[in-house]
Amino acid sequence: MLDIKWIRNNQERIQTVADQKGMTISVSQLVERDDQRRMLLQQIEELRQERNQTIQEINLSINSDEHQHLQQKKQHMREINHRLAALEQEHKAVHEQYANLMLYVPNIVSPDTPVGLSDQDNVELRQVGEPTGFTFEPKDHVRLGELHRMIDIPRGVKTAGSRHYYLTGAGAALHRAVQQLALDLLLARGFTLLEVPLMVRREALYNTGFFPLGQDQTYQIAGDDNYLVGTSEVPLISYYDNEIVDVREPIRLAAASTCFRSEVGSAGKDVHGLYRVHQFSKVEQVIICEGSPEASEQMLQEITQNAEDLLRQLELPYRVMAVCTGDMSQKTYKQFDIETWMPSRQAYGETHSSSNLLDFQARRSNIRYRDAEGKTRFCHTLNNTAVASPRILIPLLENHQEEDGSIRIPEALRKYMNGLERLQS
Repeated sequence: MLDIKWIRNNQERIQTVADQKGMTISVSQLVERDDQRRMLLQQIEELRQERNQTIQEINLSINSDEHQHLQQKKQHMREINHRLAALEQEHKAVHEQYANLMLYVPNIVSPDTPVGLSDQDNVELRQVGEPTGFTFEPKDHVRLGELHRMIDIPRGVKTAGSRHYYLTGAGAALHRAVQQLALDLLLARGFTLLEVPLMVRREALYNTGFFPLGQDQTYQIAGDDNYLVGTSEVPLISYYDNEIVDVREPIRLAAASTCFRSEVGSAGKDVHGLYRVHQFSKVEQVIICEGSPEASEQMLQEITQNAEDLLRQLELPYRVMAVCTGDMSQKTYKQFDIETWMPSRQAYGETHSSSNLLDFQARRSNIRYRDAEGKTRFCHTLNNTAVASPRILIPLLENHQEEDGSIRIPEALRKYMNGLERLQS
């Protein structure tokens, strides 16, 4: 959420960003509603003052013999109350319209964010490693999973429907191993680990910027106002909502959690294997820092580096992309996606995402700090996917396969796999 005063002074800029992000909001209409509510509020305050004055005059008249004057004052009071009730009702309706429009105002974007319509317009910043070459016909992760009895999609569909799966044996072990590797990396770098709620109230999703636009991607608990989270970013940020925090040292939080997404609008897209599923696990890193663009940019580079270091430990080729305006969410100021080479797709596939939100999320969540002068200011917040599984298993299995069907386990994972160096079929 942006400050309404700032919005009023930057209407054209915000409308441009909204258009670039593909959001249907009229900033001028928002400002009109703000004008209306301000005008109505002023009228309400004036009437309340007049009512208070009239009450004083009535009290004085009661103790006098001016009965006719008293009746006139009482009639005037009834008229004031009638007008006040009507204005308050009108103000309530206008304020609700204003508040609803405010929920759709996008965050601004950084000056170096590429302008574009979709992920096809994202810009490659760097490539690390070369796409894996094979001297044989490589198998995809589904075939490898079946060969090693690691992935069972038919039984997942039988049990839970489309885009569900079972990980078994070494598949489940690798799933846990990559998460623990990510957690150990983050813990060594000063992150605090939290076990978080997987169900949150609607308010938490609004406060963190996932509602109202992401509501169709979220599973609601029937008969309840709770929702299953699609990322632990929501409970991690919500941990500090409505608080004043100490950010003299940035707050670094991490969580490993199961996540749920409905994937509405993705029918027929990436349906093969484990790329786009309804349930997955993610190690998330969240940073809350002082409200300085320089500080949050430094934190963005830090969390992105953490994800890159993990991919290096997994010995996987990847590239870092600057995300364009049209591929960016409402709440994001600047975003990097990391795409890992997936041989079966003959393309890079997104496996990580890093975002700087400036104070957009903190304003909604009311997370503040005191600056050097003691003034209360809103924090900046950032988030990054340290690793998401089972999607990371796609490049992990496919890039490390060998001609005989065996799969080499990267050295960094072996201690989590009881020293196993290779999966034999």
